[in-house]
Amino acid sequence: MNRDMEKDKKLLTIDVSHGTTHDGPGMRTTVFVKGCSLHCLWCQNPESIHVKNEVWWDSSSCIGCGSCAAACPSGAIEMRPDRIHIDREKCRACGACADACPAMAMTRQGQEYDLGTLLQEVLRDRAFYEQFGGGVTCSGGEPLLQADFIAPFFQRLKEEGISTALDTCGHAPRENLEKVLPYTDYILYDMKIFDSEAHRKYTGQTNERILENLLFAADYMRSAEHPMKLWIRTPLIYDATATVENICAIGAFLRENVLDVLERWEMPAFNGVCVSKYEKLERKWAYDGMGAMSRAQVGPLKQAALEHLPEEKVLVSGMIREE
Repeated sequence: MNRDMEKDKKLLTIDVSHGTTHDGPGMRTTVFVKGCSLHCLWCQNPESIHVKNEVWWDSSSCIGCGSCAAACPSGAIEMRPDRIHIDREKCRACGACADACPAMAMTRQGQEYDLGTLLQEVLRDRAFYEQFGGGVTCSGGEPLLQADFIAPFFQRLKEEGISTALDTCGHAPRENLEKVLPYTDYILYDMKIFDSEAHRKYTGQTNERILENLLFAADYMRSAEHPMKLWIRTPLIYDATATVENICAIGAFLRENVLDVLERWEMPAFNGVCVSKYEKLERKWAYDGMGAMSRAQVGPLKQAALEHLPEEKVLVSGMIREE
């Protein structure tokens, strides 16, 4: 793709987060793209699932003035006694309600960047990358669904000497992965559930493509012209991923197929901080009310992982209760 064609490309995002420390090594800027091919029941970023702009309503900021309903050109907003309701079928996500809201209780979820503007945004943090060994991560949603933008974006970052990290669920066409890998330093790859039908139950899709893409990425890394590192991430979710059987199955697969290129297997423990996002989108969250995991719950899962991988490669992260 030539530079003139790149100018016409747009990336739909939900956020550009500066100063992150958990989306790859060092201090990073993380670009959260919009759109995902999975629908995980525990998704921490529900606003990133759909590949379209959305509007959400924050009850804690709303003053009940009705300006949003008056401004909505499609009549999608209803003033109810206890809340504001947005009819998502009628809503065009034009943002008129957000523009009219004096309390900023209505906000757009979705912002487009062209390549030059996004590069300018992330390169503001160059000094932090240089000081703390960080770089830029593209997360989501699923960044590989917008590979025609991510590939030249990463290429330009590499030309600037900036480290790149791809945070992916792996459920994307192979050719999309092939476009991005040449400009990727770190692959942060989700392996959620090893059993394919269980994977479908909890994410909406089977995992054959995910496993195949991981094997392809590992083969690519073995012959790559630049150093690349692989982090596998398995979120620990009650009754879904957080079972000894699942962790053992994933561990055996990793040991047999990618151990030579694997730097870290990270297991972030469940947290419920995203529940407010579901409320703002008027969606029910399957894990509402579930608290943080305890050390007694996490301990056997880590031990199961250590049966397959050396201790220096296994990391349990996140908020964990002592009892």
